[in-house]
Amino acid sequence: MRVTLLGTGGPRPDPDRQGPATLVEAGGFHLLFDAGRGVATQLARADLTVEELDAVFITHHHFDHIGGLGDLLMAAWNWGRRRPLPVYGPPGTADVVAALFENLYAADIRYRIREGEISGPLIEHPSSLVEATDLDSGTVELGRVRIVVGRVEHGEAALGLTDDEWVAVGYRTETGDRSVTITGDTAGGRDLARLARDTDALVICCYLAGQEIDSDQTRFLSEHVLAGAPQVAEIAVTSRCRHLVLTHIRQKSPALIKAMVEDIGSRFSGRITVGQDLLALEV
Repeated sequence: MRVTLLGTGGPRPDPDRQGPATLVEAGGFHLLFDAGRGVATQLARADLTVEELDAVFITHHHFDHIGGLGDLLMAAWNWGRRRPLPVYGPPGTADVVAALFENLYAADIRYRIREGEISGPLIEHPSSLVEATDLDSGTVELGRVRIVVGRVEHGEAALGLTDDEWVAVGYRTETGDRSVTITGDTAGGRDLARLARDTDALVICCYLAGQEIDSDQTRFLSEHVLAGAPQVAEIAVTSRCRHLVLTHIRQKSPALIKAMVEDIGSRFSGRITVGQDLLALEV
């Protein structure tokens, strides 16, 4: 298995980090987890075309995780992809994809279809290309690859949101005796322990260093919405993961990055990698 961190930033525009997106290569398949800003360009920088993607998995519907989805799907269609592209995600994902095609890019689609009718080649509507599926549990089987889906806590309990209003999921990809778990944004809880247990690599949000958790707002954020260094250390120790990969990192100085790693390393004895865009890791 191979993991490439296409984007390791968060909602704040960061010149050094694109939006959240992780590529997992397993069993001959190219699987994309989340589609943050710049994802189509980052795939190209990783020497992969949109034609080579086999499936897209969305963890939740915050804009920084789906901001590049429309660009990715339209680029695949415009590139001439004809092979169906499955898109999986929590409830509402099919509606997001439909809104992209029926509203946001409707004029563009009409234009390009008309252009094909006049000058060729004829093209079908992109909705015939994308297969969007809502799910918050279960498994997806692709050849010898198994993707396990489960709920994670991303603020809904503390904010009083119902399952109809908000769902976030994580994914565990398994092939042979190897596994990688991608949490998306989470503070822990729900199905995360099952998804992350004894995983070879845990790709997890680590938004704040311990020193940045210094107010009621940042404490609420780290404890209930988006894990900071103390919460990540606890999740890593409990899960017994072998390799901890930190992503979704807020802009901070090298000294603060170092302190964040030392903070986690004081409790977790496994390997720790601070994510950087386009960093590739063998699992």
